[in-house]
Amino acid sequence: MKVYKALIGFCVAGSLSLPLQANAGETTMKLSLTDAISMARQNNSSIKASRSRIDQAEARVVQTRQSSLPKVTLSETLMVTNDPGAALVFKLQQSSIQATDFLPEKLNNPNVINDFNTSLQVTQPVYNADAALGRTIALTAKKAEEHMAVRTEETISFQVSKVYYGLILARKNIEAVEQSIKTMQGHSNEAAKAFSAGLMTKSDKLSTEVRLSELQEQKLMLHDAIKDATDALKVMLHIDASVAIVPTDDLVVEGVVPERDDKTIQDNRADLKALETSRQIAGYQADMARASRLPRVNAFLQTNLHSDNIFSGGSSWAAGMNVQWNIFDGMASSGRIQEAKAQEREAMYNYENTRNSSIAEVKKSIRSMKTAQARIAVARKSIEESKVSLDYIGAQYKTGMAMTFELLMREQANTYAKMRLNQAKYDLCVAKSELAYYRGN
Repeated sequence: MKVYKALIGFCVAGSLSLPLQANAGETTMKLSLTDAISMARQNNSSIKASRSRIDQAEARVVQTRQSSLPKVTLSETLMVTNDPGAALVFKLQQSSIQATDFLPEKLNNPNVINDFNTSLQVTQPVYNADAALGRTIALTAKKAEEHMAVRTEETISFQVSKVYYGLILARKNIEAVEQSIKTMQGHSNEAAKAFSAGLMTKSDKLSTEVRLSELQEQKLMLHDAIKDATDALKVMLHIDASVAIVPTDDLVVEGVVPERDDKTIQDNRADLKALETSRQIAGYQADMARASRLPRVNAFLQTNLHSDNIFSGGSSWAAGMNVQWNIFDGMASSGRIQEAKAQEREAMYNYENTRNSSIAEVKKSIRSMKTAQARIAVARKSIEESKVSLDYIGAQYKTGMAMTFELLMREQANTYAKMRLNQAKYDLCVAKSELAYYRGN
């Protein structure tokens, strides 16, 4: 049983000995944060979808050209009848009527007649106030989609930054844990020798092994964190699953932390501009509903070719103007005006809420940066002090002048201080990204 346990422990330690190497068949990609953001802007599906919405908005703009361009319709109609009135009219239209067609017998009992009617109709809008406003709405909606596409790029870039920093954090924590494992393996060997010589109790010896197992468990969990962050990056960058990502940047903490939030957010931030544009659209929709009460004027020209054989016979044309005035539409336009006004208020409230929330996020980011900077200083001091303490107790432990629990406490404090420093650096980098994101810089 002891041999079996030792073999399992050896296999686990061996599986953890090369933590950051790519798996067999994987292609390693070294990636900086700038490159990652650039790849996301080019390949991310959400960004591509936002650009597709711009294309959709452009297509709706093209559709609104019908408010000023003519509409041309070509149709072909076949009619077969022995209706007396229709037969006489068709013959007149076909320019084929004869004097005998007016005989009472023929008028009352006409032969079956075929009529092929080839019609070409051109309608030209002359005055259509609500359609013209519809084009203005479509153009404004396109601007809103352009603003939202920019904000989508900014959002994805911010998310890429967080995941990228998270990947660096996990790798740095693995380095800290590996150093602790190496240290604890040395102390565990010393404890085994002391136990064999009868200088240490079994409980103290097992304490070092328990701590070593805890560190190995931490390492396994950090490996999962690396895989999770890498998979998330692959999705956002649209990278093949067989690629292993290795970050080339570090958790950079240099730079000045803003003392106050005097310049909270940019008024030209993309999402705020999109919300402002939405408010404008709601105003235009109210104007469009009012304009629908005005008359519409259209000119038309129509030509007809009638024959008993297609594309032959008599032709005619007609031109005119059509005025249509919807005097009462059952309160539909009044309801649309009321709805548009409510939408305008909603857009205004959404703008105010987003702006105020962003101001709060800016303040939070600045506080987080200041706190993280202070935590970094504290963690660095803790590492120095815990390292000195650990080295001293380690030396004492080897000579039997220090207890096992003292060694474990010093080692845990040193490892914890390293991971606290890594976490504080990560929090500072993320807070910087958040500040830029919510300010709209």
